[in-house]
Amino acid sequence: MSDTADDFRTAARAAAELVSDYLDAVPGRTVWQPMDPADRLALLDLPLPADGVPLEGLLEVIGSQLMTAPMGNGHPRFFGWVNSAPAPAGVLATLAAAAMNPSSAGGDHADVHLERAVVRWIAELVGFPHPAGGGILTSGTSMATILCLAAARNRAARRAGHDLRADGLAGLPPLVAYATAETHSCVRKAVELLGLGSRHLRTVATDAEGRLDPAALAEAVAADRAAGLLPFLAVASAGTVGTGVVDAFDPIADVCAAEGLWLHVDGAYGAFGVLDPAIADQYAGMDRADSLALDPHKWLGVPVDCGCALVRDTEELRGTFSLVPSYLRDEAAGALGWFSEYGMEQTRPFRSLKVWATIAHRGRAGLAADIARCTELARRLGALVEADPELELLAPVRTSIVAFRYLPADPALADAVNRELPVAVQLRGRAFVTGALLQGREMLRACLLNAATTEADLDLLLSEVRSAGRELTERPTGS
Repeated sequence: MSDTADDFRTAARAAAELVSDYLDAVPGRTVWQPMDPADRLALLDLPLPADGVPLEGLLEVIGSQLMTAPMGNGHPRFFGWVNSAPAPAGVLATLAAAAMNPSSAGGDHADVHLERAVVRWIAELVGFPHPAGGGILTSGTSMATILCLAAARNRAARRAGHDLRADGLAGLPPLVAYATAETHSCVRKAVELLGLGSRHLRTVATDAEGRLDPAALAEAVAADRAAGLLPFLAVASAGTVGTGVVDAFDPIADVCAAEGLWLHVDGAYGAFGVLDPAIADQYAGMDRADSLALDPHKWLGVPVDCGCALVRDTEELRGTFSLVPSYLRDEAAGALGWFSEYGMEQTRPFRSLKVWATIAHRGRAGLAADIARCTELARRLGALVEADPELELLAPVRTSIVAFRYLPADPALADAVNRELPVAVQLRGRAFVTGALLQGREMLRACLLNAATTEADLDLLLSEVRSAGRELTERPTGS
């Protein structure tokens, strides 16, 4: 099927109306509901079409079969995981980026230079020292973590007199990394993928607030050195997934400097919290890290996917990944070379346009106001929980995550009820909250990323939690 320019123009206008209508309707919808089994099966069993479908037919399917069954994360009462509503400016930019469809691996075209600029913007927003070429956009923090930890591994091997790229890990003493039990699972995945082995990812003790204990880190490093191992990496958090706690970076950085460890900060969700003056003091010392991984597609609302890896030493990242075959040599690329020299991807999507649009549309002041609004709402939700005899706040509210649980009349039922409570709330369709384990106890965790959320939305969330909690507590035995 061959489409004319007019066919595309007509369909594009219809698509704009479809998307606009969808976004307008989100606040009035249920947050999430399970798909009808027949609708789910219809998608799973979609036949490969023998003949092409007109653009208008594609839009009809999108509108009637896909946009009717969203994840729910655009809704102001979506408090689950760490998934944001999409910034409208980023939505618009995504279409333009797809129309240009470059490979942002390198070369002299707008997307490459724009990525250099927006990586610098991200570094400026969070106060991370940014040498030119010291960062790259990725699919998310999971990939950014792999890049940063690979650079840390490469540096450790080089300092030990070992050419890792030529010889692999054979012949090196086991490399050891350190993190807390609350560290995101992407760190363990990276450690495993890089051939270090999860047994060599030490779990470091935390203080009463759940922050990495620098003294415990130093003790663990000393013990491993005495055992003939090679400590090389410590991972700190700029907002844990469970409770949003921010590690004390300065004392951790002191240990890393004394011991020659690479300090990596997982800032996927929380690093942008530094923009809120009310909590900015928690982030003191984050700029001392050797690397920082973070997600513009979380608190900034850049449409998925978009993560970012920032490194203090450009050559550590480039030296880990640069491999330029003859067919890609390009003297016009300049001293910084291609982005493909700083990571795994050769063909790379035009991620920077939606980042540019999102940040440029709101500006630093607008982004800071949005983030401050979220943290304010989180503190308000925490206060509401503390004042409610049916609920228990499990950790101080440090960023925009509130960890709490429902208290049934019979304390023996607390874990069982709270384990089932998130899904029970979700199925009601009026709010969406997820659960987790904190120090072995089942809990609810509400993550506030949407500045459009209101205090009324918070009240409704807690009303749904109480109501669903009572139903679970009062149900007949064995049901």
